[in-house]
Amino acid sequence: MRIAFRSFLAGLLMGMADVIPGVSGGTMALVVGIYEQLVAAVHQVFQAVLLGIRGRLSDAWQHFRRVPWLFLLPLGLGIATAIFSAARLILHLLDTYPTQMRGLFFGLIAGSLLLPWLRLRQRTFREGLLALGGAIVAFLLVGIPPRTVLDPALWQVFGAAAVAICAMILPGVSGAFLLLVLGFYEPTLRALAEHQVPYLLVFALGAAAGLGLFSRLLHYLIRHHHDATMAVLVGLMAGSLRALWPWIDETRRLKLPDASDPVISVLLLAAGGLLFVGALTWWEHRRPRSVPR
Repeated sequence: MRIAFRSFLAGLLMGMADVIPGVSGGTMALVVGIYEQLVAAVHQVFQAVLLGIRGRLSDAWQHFRRVPWLFLLPLGLGIATAIFSAARLILHLLDTYPTQMRGLFFGLIAGSLLLPWLRLRQRTFREGLLALGGAIVAFLLVGIPPRTVLDPALWQVFGAAAVAICAMILPGVSGAFLLLVLGFYEPTLRALAEHQVPYLLVFALGAAAGLGLFSRLLHYLIRHHHDATMAVLVGLMAGSLRALWPWIDETRRLKLPDASDPVISVLLLAAGGLLFVGALTWWEHRRPRSVPR
């Protein structure tokens, strides 16, 4: 029960993060120390599904038995609970206090950079260069101006979900932000708030397809190129901070605060987020690391 409760709480954090443009659920998975376990578990599930589709039912059953369901099911429940319950609240807070909210999340993500870096077995020039490359890619990506698709076709919803779900399990690359860039962020939130069943079913199918394909690649990279992969993920997290800079215009150009901006409240919230994640990092770094097999 302790594992299930901890997984549920981690799922709540991941779900809330996935609703917010610029914040990644994968980042939260890294912060609470479940990222590598999550990738391995998702990979195991989709391996079993593929074996079942091919008619190898005995092998599929063996894979399903090895899936850590006590970890995965509460995590998924937490993610779903947060997404469905937080959609309206997050929209309200982002509309009412956009600058302060970005300040809070800037502090949270900035504070979470240290943990995955500490989990590298070695930190050499190569890892530093890979992290820098990841940061540049994310910095350029999150500078793309958003758009909105007013009446998307269901096949477009499927494709957008398949792309966005890949970002949702990548630290620093926000699935919500990719939906924003693709023009599907507002339609998806509206579908959640209004319980549009056809839209949500197609979105779920697209997300499942994208997750199944991408988790195989990510599992391979973490297993065979652990430090290089984690270094790139750290860079992606760092570069994504551009999207959370508190003072930004509609075209995503960065600005400096002026006299009318709530600078003090933004700084306090950013500092609070930084301290909160710093405490989590200190606690998590004391736990032994495990690499998925």
